[in-house]
Amino acid sequence: MDAILSYFATLATLNPSQLASAMPGAISQGLIWGIMAIGVYITYKILDFADLTVDGSICTGAAVCTMCLINGHSMLASMIAAFLAGGVAGLATGLFHTWMGIPPILSGILTQLGLYSINLAIMGKANQSINANNADLLVSLGNVKSTNILENPVFIVAVFCLVTVMALYWFFGTELGASLRATGANPNMSRAQGINTNVTKVLALMLSNGLVAISGALLAQYQGFADVNMGRGAIVIGLAAVIIGGALFGKIFNNFGLRLLGVVLGSIIYYAVLQFVLWMKLDPNHLKLLSALVVAVFLAVPYWQSQYAQKRVGKGGGANA
Repeated sequence: MDAILSYFATLATLNPSQLASAMPGAISQGLIWGIMAIGVYITYKILDFADLTVDGSICTGAAVCTMCLINGHSMLASMIAAFLAGGVAGLATGLFHTWMGIPPILSGILTQLGLYSINLAIMGKANQSINANNADLLVSLGNVKSTNILENPVFIVAVFCLVTVMALYWFFGTELGASLRATGANPNMSRAQGINTNVTKVLALMLSNGLVAISGALLAQYQGFADVNMGRGAIVIGLAAVIIGGALFGKIFNNFGLRLLGVVLGSIIYYAVLQFVLWMKLDPNHLKLLSALVVAVFLAVPYWQSQYAQKRVGKGGGANA
C-alpha cells in the first residue's frame, strides 16, 4: 500500500514538458527501427516466413558500417557494405531453408547464432564506439534537438524512410517483386505459374535482412556505438511495429506503399508509448515485458474482432430463424 501511495505521489511531480522534450528522440528511434520493421514486414506479411535472423543481422549492419567508417571509408560505401552484409545473412537463412530443408524458424535461429561470432570478429571486441570526431556520421543523437533541419535526425531518417517506401513500392510492382508477393500468397500456384519459389524466398530474405542491416547502421551512428548485443529482442520491436501499424492503419491504408508507411508509423507509436512509460517513472526493467504485452494485445485484436463479428452474425441468424 505504501508503495502505491509513493508512486501516486511521484506521478504528481511529473512535468509534461519533460515528455515533450523527450519525444524528438523517441520519434528518431521509431523512424530508425521503422526501417527494420519494413524488413520484418517483407518476411512476416509478404513472404509468410517467420525469420528470426533480424536479431543478428541488425548488429551485423551496425558492426560493418561502424568499422568501415572508423577505417576511413565514405558514408555511402559504409551503408552499402552494411546492406550487402545483411543480404548475405539473409542468403544464409534462405539456403538453410530451401537447400537444406530446415524449417523457417530454425533457419533464422541458426543464422542468428552464427552471426554472434561473426559480429564479434568484425568488430574485434564486443563494443565499438563511433562519433563525429572520428567519422562523418549521417545521424547523431547530439543533433536530435538541432534547429538545422539538415542535421536533425528526425528529418534525415524520415526522408530515408520515405525513399525506402517509394523504392519498395516500385520494386514490388515489377515482375520480380510480384513473384515475391505471389510466393508468399500461394506457393503452389506460384510454382504452377513457373516461378522458382526457392529463389524468390532467398531474394526476399536477402532484401529483408539488407534493410534490417541498414537500420542497424543508422542506429549505431545515432547512439554512437555498435554492440554485439544490440539486436537482442529486435524481432519483438519489428513485430510490434508491424502489428500496431496493421491494427491502427490497416483499414485506412489499402495501398501497398501506404501499408509500408503504416509500419513506420507503428514503430513511431511503439517508441512514443515506451517514452511515455519511462516518463511515468515505471521500472525500465519491465520494458521487455511491456513490449511482449503490446505485441500480444495487438495480435489478439483482429481475433477478438472476428469473434465479436461471428457472435453478432450468429445472433442475427437466430433472430431471422
